[in-house]
Amino acid sequence: MNQEEWKIYTKQGDKGETSLLGGTRVPKYHQQIEAYGTLDELNAFLGLLRDQEMEEETKVFLINIQERIFTAESILASDKPENLEMLPKLNATDIDTLEQAIDVMNEELPPIRNFVLPGGHPAVSYCHVSRTVCRRAERITIKLAESMDVDALIIKYLNRLSDYLFVLSRKLAKDLNAVETPWKPNI
Repeated sequence: MNQEEWKIYTKQGDKGETSLLGGTRVPKYHQQIEAYGTLDELNAFLGLLRDQEMEEETKVFLINIQERIFTAESILASDKPENLEMLPKLNATDIDTLEQAIDVMNEELPPIRNFVLPGGHPAVSYCHVSRTVCRRAERITIKLAESMDVDALIIKYLNRLSDYLFVLSRKLAKDLNAVETPWKPNI
C-alpha cells in the first residue's frame, strides 16, 4: 500500500460527524464517541506512564493493559451487536490478572491510613493522571450503559484498573524513593 492509497485525513469528519465501527454516522459528541475517546485518552496516558522509570516487568504489564483498553475501545465503537462477533473480547481473567497484580504489590507496601496527595515523582504523578482519566472513562461508560447494551466486563475492568493504578503509584513511590504525602485535612 502506498501513501496515496491510505491517507490519514478523509475529510469525512469536517462537518462534525464520524463513523462508528460498522458505518453508522454520528455526531463527534455522541456518547459512544465520548466513551471510547476517553479510553483512547487513557491509553495515551498509559503510554506516557510506561515511558517512565520502572521495572521492565511493569512496562510489559502496562502494554497488556493498553491492549485491553484498545479492545474495550473497539467494543464501545461498534454500532451493531453482530459486529461484536468479529472483535476481540475482554474476559474475566483480564480482571483477575489486575487483582493478582494489585495483591502482589500490596504485599510489599505499608498499610495506607490516609488519602495520598498525587505527586512526588513524575512516574507517580502519571499513575494518578491515568487513574483519574480511568475513573472518568468508567463514569462515561456507565452513563452510556443507561442507553445501550455495554459489556459489563468493560465497567468492571475500568473499576479494577483504577485500583491497580493507585496501588502502582504507591509501589513506584516506594521503588523510586519518592515521598508519599498524606492528605491532612484542615478541620
